[in-house]
This record gives sequence, C-alpha cells and structure tokens, in this order.
Amino acid sequence: MPTSNKKTKRKDRKGAAIWKARSSLGLFYRGIRDYSELGELPPRSPLEPVCEDGPFGPVKEERKRTPRELRELWKKAIIQQILLLRMEKENQKLQASENNLQNRRLKLDYEEITPCLKEVTLIWEKMLSTPGRSKIKFDVEKIHSAVGQGVPRHHRGEIWKFLAEQYHLKHQFPSKQQPKDTPYKELLKQLTSQQHAILIDLGRTFPTHPYFSAQLGAGQLSLYNILKAYSLLDQEVGYCQGLSFVAGVLLLHMSEEDAFKMLKFLMFDVGLRKQYRPDMTILQIQMYQLSRLLHDYHRDLYNHLEEHEIGPSLYAAPWFLTMFASQFPLGFVARVFDMLFLQGSEAIFKVALSLLGSHKPLILQHENLETIVDFIKSTLPNLGLVQMEKTISQVFEMDIAKQLQAYEVEYHVLQDELIDSSLNDNQRLDKLEKANSSLRKQNFDLLEELQVANGKIQNLEATVELLLTNEGKLKQSIVTLEQERAALLKTVEEMQKKIGDTDGKPLLTRQGHMVAD
Repeated sequence: MPTSNKKTKRKDRKGAAIWKARSSLGLFYRGIRDYSELGELPPRSPLEPVCEDGPFGPVKEERKRTPRELRELWKKAIIQQILLLRMEKENQKLQASENNLQNRRLKLDYEEITPCLKEVTLIWEKMLSTPGRSKIKFDVEKIHSAVGQGVPRHHRGEIWKFLAEQYHLKHQFPSKQQPKDTPYKELLKQLTSQQHAILIDLGRTFPTHPYFSAQLGAGQLSLYNILKAYSLLDQEVGYCQGLSFVAGVLLLHMSEEDAFKMLKFLMFDVGLRKQYRPDMTILQIQMYQLSRLLHDYHRDLYNHLEEHEIGPSLYAAPWFLTMFASQFPLGFVARVFDMLFLQGSEAIFKVALSLLGSHKPLILQHENLETIVDFIKSTLPNLGLVQMEKTISQVFEMDIAKQLQAYEVEYHVLQDELIDSSLNDNQRLDKLEKANSSLRKQNFDLLEELQVANGKIQNLEATVELLLTNEGKLKQSIVTLEQERAALLKTVEEMQKKIGDTDGKPLLTRQGHMVAD
C-alpha cells in the first residue's frame, strides 16, 4: 500500500513538472511573439544564470480556455480568413482594371485629325446607349452627319461595331461567301501553316507604337492570335501582307475577340478579302479604277504621272492593302476606318483621289520618277493635320460608285480584247463556248435566287394582307367600342338627371309647406 502511494505521488510530481515545462515553453514563445516589435533580443551571456520561468522573469500559468472560447476563436479566425480572401480578390480586380485602363490609354496614344465636340459626343452616346440598338434602323443622314463631324476616340471601337450592326440591318441577305461560324477560341487551339509569315510581320506592324513595340508583348501576342485565327477561318486568303495593319488598327480600339469579329465583317461583308486573294486580280482592277478616276477628275496630274510612266501600283498598292495604315499617321488612318465602316471599300478610292488631288500643285513641281514617287510615299503622309482634315472633309462630298462599276466593266472588256487578239479561230470558239456555259450557269443561279426571292415576297405579301385584315378588324372593334361608350355615357347622363329630379321633389314639397305656414 505505501509503495503504491509513493508511485502515485511520483506520477503526480512528474505530471506537474511536465505541465509546468510546457506552460513555460508556450509562454516563452508567446513572449517572443508579443515582444517582436522591440527588435531582436540581445544574445545571452554565458555567465548569465538560466531562468527557468522564462526570459522576462516568472510568469503566471495561462488559464486553460473553455471549448466555447476556443470555438469563438476559431470562428473569428475563419471570418478573418474569408475577409482576407475577399480583399485579395478585390485587389486583383482593381489591379486588372488598372492594367486595362493603362492598356486602353496606351492603345489610344495618337493625335486626332478631326477633334470631336461635346455636342457630337453626346449624339454618339445617345445612339450607342439606345436599348436594343442592334435591331433598330437609325436615320442614315443623322449617322452620316455625326461621322462627318467627328468620332470620339474613346468611343470609336463601339461606334465601328454600331456601324457594322447598321450595315447588317440594311443588307438583310448576307453575301454568298460567308465563313463557317467557328468560335474564336476554337480557332486559337488549332495550328496554322501561316505562322512563320505572321511572326515575321509582327515586328513590322506599327513598330513605333507603344502597344506593339515590345517584342512578343501583349500587343504583338493579341495581333498574332487574330491573324492566326483568320488564316484558319479563310483558307483561300490565309495570310497576306497588309492584313496585320488592318487587324492592328481594329485591336487598338477594341478587345481581341471584337477585333477579330470586325476583321471578319470588313473582309466578308464589306468585301475587302477579294483584294487579298493570291492572284491579286482585284488589286489590279482597283489600280486601273484609280488611274481612270485621276484621268476624269485631275487630267493634268494624270498626264504628268503618265509622262513619267508612274502607274498607281507604284505608290497606291500599300494604301489599299493596309488602308493607309503603313504610311500615314494613326489619327488619319482612324478617320479612314470611320468612312470604311460607313461607306464600304469605295471610301479607299475617295481618300486616295482626294489626297492626290489636294496635293496636285506640289506633285507637279517634281520632274522625274524617283522624286515624284518619293514625294507621294514619304512627304505626302506628313503634310500636317490641317491638310489631312481637308482631305477627309472632301471625301464626304464625293460620289463615285457608278464610275467605279463602269471602270470595272471597262477593265474586263480590255482584258478580253487583249486575250482575243492573241487567239486563233478555234481558241476563240472554245472560249466563247466556255463563256456561254458559264453564263448559263449564272443564269440558272440567278433563276434560283429569283424563285427564292419571289417565295419570300409572297410570304411577306401574305403577312401584310393578314396584318391589314387584323387592322380592319381592330378598327371595326374600336368603332363598336366607341359607340358602346357613347351609349353608356348617354345612359349615365339620363340616370344622373333622374337622380337629380328625385332629389329635388321633396325639397319643393317642403318649401310648399313652409309657404302655407
């Protein structure tokens, strides 16, 4: 019995010592944590006596926390952790929005040609904020007037999308050559055979602009994505020099995916892709059309250029392939794109003709091929904002649509005559047969389209007839309801009269009694 008591006492002493040691160690670390603000502790001297209770003297033993207190502490810790996570997410969002704002400022780092007044900006903002605007046809004259007065730089991308929506509303039937509706992100997952050509041109596209100047920076990577996606979407065109500038201008004013959509719109709906085809036939036609326009509008300049054997292909091909973006200031190029979205590819001819015409006296001063071409390529793009604004304002006053069509037909006739002159009778006969079969095929295609169009017209006429019938019924219902309303009003008036008569009779009787008294 005594032995067991001794063992129990030893165990108790041992347990108390362990508890004391643990408490001292815990308080020691806690003391270090609480006094960490004082800086590092000085090193202890080897002669200094060791303090068993802690570095700052004897410390009272900490009271053991209750389960409820521990639960409260855990609850506090969890709430604080949730708050910290939320703060981190908000900080990330703020950082992302700051980066977006910086990118936006970086992108729009160019000088405006036509400053936009506040009144015009308000007109644009009103149109852009119209609910369901993608389904509403706006007044064409109002849009033309607004574009002529200026387009606010910070709204330009949204305005281009708005003009594309208006184009689709005006042209309900899309062009025959529409691409597959493959999502942009799906295209980015694929590989393109045009990768090498695209990568080479990235550094040549707006090399001085801060958004594109960094090698494989954000601007170049986004531009690469757009060009890669388009080369996969349009296998016939793939990638062509000049496209990087068109995509680059779009990318400066909107997000990457929106820029890709607008590039598709310009290429397929506006019809720019024809000039980027491998055979470049359309580009040759465009050069002929520009030459003919110069002949009709500025004969002396045309003669001067012809005298020195300077055709439009020597100076104007980059204008058409890059929409003036490879040589002219971005502010001017942005205005060209405003008109491109408003008027289509005809705007490029107008700008080219206006540029050459307004600088005619300066061009006529040069007397040899090298100096003339050098002036048009190098000096012309840097002649100042006032002259460029004058050029843009002239474009809005020009109408050359019919002439362009006539010159295109003229070009084809001339080409046929050249080919015919080098053929014998059998070859001419074969050619005529091929042309005949081609015309028959076109005729059949047109007949099919006509039948489809007639079917749609019949459906629309049936719809109109139904609507007119419904309108007649509604009008008849309105007349009936108005008659019922008039009858009800008459009944109400009669009842009011009767009520008035009934209320008046007792009053007269009473008055009669009063007189008799």
